Amino acid sequence: MQLTVWTYEGPPHMGAIRIAASMQGVHCVLHAPQGDSYADLLFTMIARSAKRPPVTYTSFQARDMGADTAELVRKTLRETVERFQPRALLVGEACTGELLQDQPAALAQGMGFDCPVVPLELPAFTRKEHWGASETFHQLVRTLLRGQQPRRLDPVAEGRRPRANLLGATALGFRCRDDIAEVTKLLDSAGVDVNLSAPAGASPEDLLRIPEADFNVCLYPEIAQSTCVWLERMFKQPWVKTVPIGVGATRDFLIEVGEVAGIDTSAAIAAGRTRLPWFSRSVDSTYLTGKRVFIFGDASHVIAAARIATEELGFEVVGLGSYSREFGRELRAAAERYGVEALISDDYLEVESAVLDLAPELVLGTQMERHIAKRAGIPCAVISSPVHVQDFPARYAPQMGFEGANVIFDTWVHPLMMGLEEHLITMFREDEEFHDEAVASHLGSGKLSAASAEPSPKPAAAEPTASADSIGADVAPVWEPEAELELKKIPFFVRGKARRNTERFAAERGVARITVETLYDAKAYFGR
Repeated sequence: MQLTVWTYEGPPHMGAIRIAASMQGVHCVLHAPQGDSYADLLFTMIARSAKRPPVTYTSFQARDMGADTAELVRKTLRETVERFQPRALLVGEACTGELLQDQPAALAQGMGFDCPVVPLELPAFTRKEHWGASETFHQLVRTLLRGQQPRRLDPVAEGRRPRANLLGATALGFRCRDDIAEVTKLLDSAGVDVNLSAPAGASPEDLLRIPEADFNVCLYPEIAQSTCVWLERMFKQPWVKTVPIGVGATRDFLIEVGEVAGIDTSAAIAAGRTRLPWFSRSVDSTYLTGKRVFIFGDASHVIAAARIATEELGFEVVGLGSYSREFGRELRAAAERYGVEALISDDYLEVESAVLDLAPELVLGTQMERHIAKRAGIPCAVISSPVHVQDFPARYAPQMGFEGANVIFDTWVHPLMMGLEEHLITMFREDEEFHDEAVASHLGSGKLSAASAEPSPKPAAAEPTASADSIGADVAPVWEPEAELELKKIPFFVRGKARRNTERFAAERGVARITVETLYDAKAYFGR
């Protein structure tokens, strides 16, 4: 285990809570210490859920450790079933509860409850949240479908349209609510009905109807891939593997749906309307083309984002990574296509180091990458969970389908500076409203007060420890006054990057003092 102030994923029992919170009539009981109920805030404060998640904790305390904690588990289970009357009961342990070895799932199975009991084995010290959600959903489906036999389905003979299950959307997922709506409309345009969506919005009774569909759609592989594989093996249900994020992927998705369902989806593909291709071609070339982008998040969104960035927006992917270790093979294959090395890590400091080293012009990531990019002065757009409250929008904002492509275009290009805007700011950089010390023009005259306008005294330049012309790589170079003045001519929104690149250029070559010539040599070097 590692002590950290930020984590991309919680422990696996957090994934179990997400499944329970996504569904109707499902309750989760966790053997956990007092104070482990922090998860409630993620749903009520971050995701703005109107009700707290359906989870009950045994909440044992230090004084309980020497007593019979198993009896506390039984008491909690009885009270939970009596109070909430769940139609399916998930039973597992949090990190500390696992150490007590009270086996709460086995206890629950022996208590004779009327509802199905789903035992959860969630190794808290070796697995993370997405794996926990995937395993919980998988075990829930297996438990409820136990005893059912595969069905022979023939939509044509039955005089109906093909039916599909949408699997993988959960509470706390990135734009899951709107993705379900968009993919439902997309399938309807192709002549396919949605049998059910799960776990989001489904009940235990709905899961019993999973075999009634002709095929499954794996919307989020991190959550539903193992369930789709099991359903294919046990119920002969094929599944669609393409995640429809981006214009090209959405078209590929419809093609795969046609192949799996045995229907012609060409009309739906032709009818698909999105503004992304035209908008990405119509803006000036310096706005998008060749922008260097770093991408980090869950595996599905990262792989999709890399394709959109390169094929649909003309960006250059300079870095790609994910915290989804279970999908390391897919991530490395994607990274190889773009000529970069995949960064597979859940250490945000390692991600921050990669961002600073690569100095991209745009970062696409999670809430953590938003903070990293903000500190570095780099534009950023959020593309993946974990996210903060502002990324649970009130408006309709899918990521999937043709409308999702429109949302992605707006979201990604909004942080960037348009070429015309850059030109105008450069042209008028001497104007009082554009220099660095000016306040916003709408706040008054655009001039600072006398006190704040006085320049702060500059610290004396440190003398180089080696010769006047060369230094070691570990000593920061000193800027000549003329070079500082020349640097100020660079637009403010890229000035920080220019400074870092120049200092890096000088340090690598042992240059002690940065002159105007050094500045332009660095510009030529990094502009190749």
